[in-house]
Amino acid sequence: MKVIKAKTAGFCFGVKRAVDTVYEQVNTCGGPIYTYGPIIHNEEVVKDLESRGVSVIRSEEELEGITEGTVIIRSHGVEKRICDKLRGKGIRIVDATCPFVKKIHNIVEKESAEGKYILIIGNPDHPEVAGIRGWAGSDVSVIQNAGDIEKVDFSKNKKICVVSQTTFNYNKFQDLVEIIKKKSYDISVLNTICNATKERQTEARSIAESVDAMIVIGDKHSSNTQKLYEICRNACNNTYYIQTLDDLDLNQLGSVETVGITAGASTPNNIIEEVQNNVRIIF
Repeated sequence: MKVIKAKTAGFCFGVKRAVDTVYEQVNTCGGPIYTYGPIIHNEEVVKDLESRGVSVIRSEEELEGITEGTVIIRSHGVEKRICDKLRGKGIRIVDATCPFVKKIHNIVEKESAEGKYILIIGNPDHPEVAGIRGWAGSDVSVIQNAGDIEKVDFSKNKKICVVSQTTFNYNKFQDLVEIIKKKSYDISVLNTICNATKERQTEARSIAESVDAMIVIGDKHSSNTQKLYEICRNACNNTYYIQTLDDLDLNQLGSVETVGITAGASTPNNIIEEVQNNVRIIF
C-alpha cells in the first residue's frame, strides 16, 4: 500500500511571500491592518489572520470608509485605480502582489501605452485577471475559451499582445494561442503562466496516471487548485477535491492500493500533512 505526495504541493513562492508579509505586519505594525481582498484563496489562513486582528476589505465601497491604518494588497494584485485610490487616501500601503503577477501588470501597461491590443487568457471573474485588466488600456479582452476569441474584433489591425493568468492550464493556453495566431499576423505571445504552476500541473498529472485514487487539497475558490482537480480527474476517475481532512471520506479509500496527494498553491503545509498522515493510518 502506498501514498505518494507531490513534491510541488502547497505554498508557492508568491503565496508564501504574501502570507509571511501579513504575519510580519501583525507582529510589527501598530494600528489597524487590512488586506484588500483575502490575501490568498484559503479560508483557513484568512480565518487565522482575522483572529489576529486583520480585517478583509471586500469592495471599493468598503475601502471608502478606511481612513487610517495599513492596507496590504493581496497576492493576486489589484487594478491600477485601486492603487491610485489608496495613495490618494494617504493610507500606508504594503504591496504583497506576487512578483510574477506584478510583472504582467508592467507588461500590459507598457504594451497598452505603445498602442497594442491586450488579450488576457484567463478567467474573467478571477481577481488576478481583474487586476491585470486594470493595468491595460481600453483595448483589452479576456479569453477563457475558443468562443471568446470569436468575440474579439481583429479588424482594428492593431498589434496584439497576449498574456496569461499565472495559474491557467498550460495546455489550454497553447491551444488558444494557436487559434489566435490564425486571426492576426502581428501578434506577440508572452507565456506568463508561472513555472511553479506548470511544474505542479505536470507532476499532478503524472501521479494521477499511476495511482488508484487521487486527493487534491485546496480552497474551493482557488483557481490553480480547480485546474489541478481537472487535470487529475482526467487522469484518474477516483479523484477527490477537498479543503480539509473533514471533507474526505476515508472509507472511500479502503479498497485502493495507491493514493496520490497534491495541493494548490495556497494550501498550508499543516493541512496537507494532516491529510497525508490520516490516509496512511487507514493503510
